[in-house]
Amino acid sequence: MVLKHFQILFIGIFTFMVSMCVPPQGDSNADFVKEKAKLDSLRGIRCPRLMSSAAEYYRNRDWKQTIRIYSEITQLDCDEWNVIHAPPEEIYQYYSIAYEQLGKFDSAEIVLLDGLQKIPQNIQLRKRLAYAYKRQGKIDKETIEYERLMDLAPEDITLLNDLAKIYKEQDRFVDQILVLEKILNIDQNNEIAQSELAIAYESSGRDPLDVYQKRYDDNPDNISYGLDYADRLIKANRGNDAIVVLDRVISKDSSGKLAYRKLAEASILIDDLENAAKSYELLFKIDPRDGKVAILISNLYIDLQEFGKGLRWADKAISLMSNNGDGYGQKGKVYYIGWDTFRQNPFSTDDRIVAKLAYDYFLKAESEGYQGYNKRNWLEENAKDVLYGKAQWFMADDKVKRSRGLRPSSPVYDWVTDVLKPENSW
Repeated sequence: MVLKHFQILFIGIFTFMVSMCVPPQGDSNADFVKEKAKLDSLRGIRCPRLMSSAAEYYRNRDWKQTIRIYSEITQLDCDEWNVIHAPPEEIYQYYSIAYEQLGKFDSAEIVLLDGLQKIPQNIQLRKRLAYAYKRQGKIDKETIEYERLMDLAPEDITLLNDLAKIYKEQDRFVDQILVLEKILNIDQNNEIAQSELAIAYESSGRDPLDVYQKRYDDNPDNISYGLDYADRLIKANRGNDAIVVLDRVISKDSSGKLAYRKLAEASILIDDLENAAKSYELLFKIDPRDGKVAILISNLYIDLQEFGKGLRWADKAISLMSNNGDGYGQKGKVYYIGWDTFRQNPFSTDDRIVAKLAYDYFLKAESEGYQGYNKRNWLEENAKDVLYGKAQWFMADDKVKRSRGLRPSSPVYDWVTDVLKPENSW
């Protein structure tokens, strides 16, 4: 019984001592309210003045003073006192910008992180934080911030474009494609996103042809999209499909030179050389001063073994390209390939005449700086067997000698337009 009474007495004394150490609840609340009132009174006086001073220093681009004032503002928690007169977005945004202007992006980062503790959903602060990370080379953190921004503003195309660009810079093409597709779901006619998506597909190893097709199908009046799509079809060895697209493009704009070039390429791809030549001829009508196109046409007629037309276009090239020997070289090419096509065994006099014409044009082309297709060396090395020369002129009949000119009489050479003049040494 004595032990029991002792235990009760001990508990009672302990309880009394504890109760004596704890201040009354009413007094604690009163002190808190009193202190808060003092702090609010101080804020009511200081915060408006500080906000006004901060704005003034900011306007005057006095960044050090701006930082000092905003430091006081945040220490006083002015935004907690009155979010209207001291909006937290404004405080932390301008505070961080002042640090940015001084190149202190690490300090700007700290300020922005503090601000986002209070307003974590604020888009402007997250944009500035992403920028601070970028300037410090913290690419992973920058990327994470943009991914958060995408969640906060899933239809902000500017933000999505920025994120797509970041993924592109990191060679994260699959992620870039997903973001670009989000943009196109919002704005299907966004030309930048369409172009970037096609490039991203190609960079990722995926076939971008469907992207080009959809872009053109959605914008059939866009000539540029049609040309891009046709170009991709040509690269995919789909010449017939490319021709269909190019015909549509030309029907909307018959003055576009690139469309005719692509049409010629597509025609060559399917081995339709006649239509390829016609396409280049239409192109030449648009730009009749382009000697290079004349050579392209001449080459096609060589392939078609229409050497007369090949010569006529070579002559056009000569008249247009007076600053180099390309036109003369082209004419030598027509004569040489024509000779090689029809020559007999052994060589006839007509064969020798045509070979000599080819040789003379190659020689003329070289003197004008020509560096293209050239059989001058071979013809020179085999001159006694191949070329018309002094020995053949000596054996010519008097009528030919009096005419002072040689022209092949064989029907296979009826396309030859030049007359071979005897050299003085003959």
